[in-house]
Amino acid sequence: MNKQPKFDLKDIAIIPAIISKIDSRNECNVFNEDRMLPLMAAPMDTVVCSKNLKKMFNEHIIPCMPRGKRFKYWEEHRFRDLFYFQSFGLSEIEDQLREYQNGNVNSLSKEYFYSYNNILIDIANGHMERLLDVLKGIKKEFPDIKVMVGNVAHPLTYKNLAMAGADYVRISIGSGTGCTTAANVAINYPMGSLISECYKIKKDSDLKTKIVADGGMQGYDDIIKALALGADYIMIGSLFNKAIESAGFNYLYGVKIPFHIAKYLWKWKLPVKKKYRGMSTKSVQRGWGKTKIVTAEGITKYHRVKYTLSQWNENFMDYLKSNMSYCGVDNLNDFIGNVEWEYITSNALKRFQK
Repeated sequence: MNKQPKFDLKDIAIIPAIISKIDSRNECNVFNEDRMLPLMAAPMDTVVCSKNLKKMFNEHIIPCMPRGKRFKYWEEHRFRDLFYFQSFGLSEIEDQLREYQNGNVNSLSKEYFYSYNNILIDIANGHMERLLDVLKGIKKEFPDIKVMVGNVAHPLTYKNLAMAGADYVRISIGSGTGCTTAANVAINYPMGSLISECYKIKKDSDLKTKIVADGGMQGYDDIIKALALGADYIMIGSLFNKAIESAGFNYLYGVKIPFHIAKYLWKWKLPVKKKYRGMSTKSVQRGWGKTKIVTAEGITKYHRVKYTLSQWNENFMDYLKSNMSYCGVDNLNDFIGNVEWEYITSNALKRFQK
């Protein structure tokens, strides 16, 4: 049992280089090898949908389609060349893998394993042995499919999933604003320590599996700190839900309104709000067709629309470039996990919280 305290993103500050050779933040490249930003849109039905998926991609953000939300056959050609993940539950992907392995390759099995280049197995508890077995099965039968799994709240689970063939692992449980797992179930591993320890394992073991820090990012500073600690990607839900283009339903004074009207009224400074809910809420369970509704580990809330996705993204890129210029790093790959940081006190944090 480890009694050493773990730390959160709010417990640290990034320290600038003693001398930086970078004259302007415009010298800094914030894109990775895929020409994408280190950002993913969470597989939540109040964040991503078929109507905004291309917008996300055009902003260099990797979108993750929620479970149960798939394209109609006449839509697929529009998204064929986009970098996105299609989400599936563990049981459904497990069933289809078993059918395939037994030689029962029906049209549904083909849809699962031939239609998608990138699959997200979207479950709350990524520590299950079943997930490990399914992951190994998929990578054995379809080695070219990129598989993202999670969520996990232990660095060694990241290592086990990475060694089993995962291409991406979502880390952190219960830290998202729509999730109540940590609050009610008492399972959690503070995000700062979790990223840092997973990154150390990744480097020490020469693993290629991407670390996806998922949940609870409260602002640009949290995202930048998570990258500095070693996350390859940051998965975002709440912050993207506050964009006018998000998948959440639109409301004005409690009345549900269509998107085209909401967009117009928001431009006139009216208080348009977006519905936001965790994906284990009872309403989502009903939407998935579950007959047995279990205790929810998620909540529903309403966020006031604050920006367009482009406005938020422009700010993010500029702030990340500025941080990199202070640190004397001109490209994203050298920035991730390779800058100096220090622990700070709560009083130190208050000084720059405006």
